[in-house]
Amino acid sequence: MTDDLKIFSGGSNPDLATKICRHIGIPLSSMKTSRFSNDNLFVQIKESVREDDIFVVQSLTTPVSDHLMELMITLDALRSASAKRITAVIPYYSYARSDKKDAPRISITARLVADLLKTAGADRVLTMDLHADAVHGFFSIPVDHLTAMPTICDYFAALLDLSKVVVVATDAGGAKRAGRFANRLNTSLAIIDKRRLSDSDVEQGLVVGHVKGLDAIVFDDEISTGGTLVSTVDTLRRAGADNIYVGATHPVLCGQAVENLSQTVISGIVVTNTVHIPAEKQFPQLKSLSVAPLFARAIKHIHTGESVSALFKP
Repeated sequence: MTDDLKIFSGGSNPDLATKICRHIGIPLSSMKTSRFSNDNLFVQIKESVREDDIFVVQSLTTPVSDHLMELMITLDALRSASAKRITAVIPYYSYARSDKKDAPRISITARLVADLLKTAGADRVLTMDLHADAVHGFFSIPVDHLTAMPTICDYFAALLDLSKVVVVATDAGGAKRAGRFANRLNTSLAIIDKRRLSDSDVEQGLVVGHVKGLDAIVFDDEISTGGTLVSTVDTLRRAGADNIYVGATHPVLCGQAVENLSQTVISGIVVTNTVHIPAEKQFPQLKSLSVAPLFARAIKHIHTGESVSALFKP
């Protein structure tokens, strides 16, 4: 079944790619990435891929432009080497946050990057927990959109007494996502009235819903600067919440996020390994769950032509 299946990894998260290969039972295929003296990237595929089904794992993490360029060069190299089909596996698609024209004379960059990936040679995309579901529609090639929600839900279900838990959305925009999380745990939902002043500054208002005396799980798709979480924790504390936990798929942790979050009263922050967390960004409250088994199953289903949505049926 896996004779013509090969997985390559860019430089953003080779550990996740290695774990995916381990679950499938194949070795990580070899490629070489280097830089010329003028800073141009050089990518060479080190084995034959003719008529093979290829998957390239690359999260769009810091430095985003370098990792995106490496991915596109790799896709083009594989297409030139006569690969039968090329799937871009992008666990974290950072440009999904640029999904609308909310200021004059700006680019809808999520759509631009989708077009670039197709032009570079991607035949389909496999990703996880896009910031906005609408980004799926920006692609003119097939997209399989996975979610880490079941993985994170299972962790909290084993950790907490769910009869004393409320799920909290950080703002009205995240209420639908948090609502799905609450439904899966069979808990109530509360929403924070949030007003974003800038990329890192957030003004919190009131809690809509009952949180007093309950353990709160704040659920979102990613943790960026941590500004939203810090203000959310303060708001929940004032509203009388007991223990406060955080669940998020993508631990981007940029800027002062680690310093800000490690000094809060958050009891635990549960994330996944869609984004590599270096040693200097790890702290006691942070717990990372592996989504490698889920990506491995999805890759096998795509390779054999089976339904990917079947992976999420109860």
